Amino acid sequence: MNTHNKATAELLSELYKNMKMGADSIVNISSKVTEGELRDELTRELDTYEEFAKKTSKLIYEGGDTPEEKNIMSKMASKVGMAMNTLTDSSESHIAQMMIEGSTMGITENRKLISKFEDQNVSPEAMMLARDSVKFMEDSVERLKKFL
Repeated sequence: MNTHNKATAELLSELYKNMKMGADSIVNISSKVTEGELRDELTRELDTYEEFAKKTSKLIYEGGDTPEEKNIMSKMASKVGMAMNTLTDSSESHIAQMMIEGSTMGITENRKLISKFEDQNVSPEAMMLARDSVKFMEDSVERLKKFL
């Protein structure tokens, strides 16, 4: 039985997908960065994305639902896109730029979710998680800028 209202369930579902996509992107790119400060930054970011996904998943389960990830075709397209994008340039600067662009898309998506659901009686925990995820990604962008 679903104990969340529809808006909370939808917000959490989309937030979960976005956090998993962020984590998957880092996993896909991390083989190109084997050491150094950028590797450390990506590892920290991966841990945080996974922590957000875990918290979101917990709230989804508490609401009586099961978290769903993006479909396999979407995940494969992202993986192939990253591989192609780093084929000719796998420099730290280029990888940082790709991660900044990805984080910026995540910020935009999560801000849209916040705007869409802020007046729809969404659970405070879900809304806080969405806002915290935006803050995390904004901070990530700032930290990644030094690698450009």
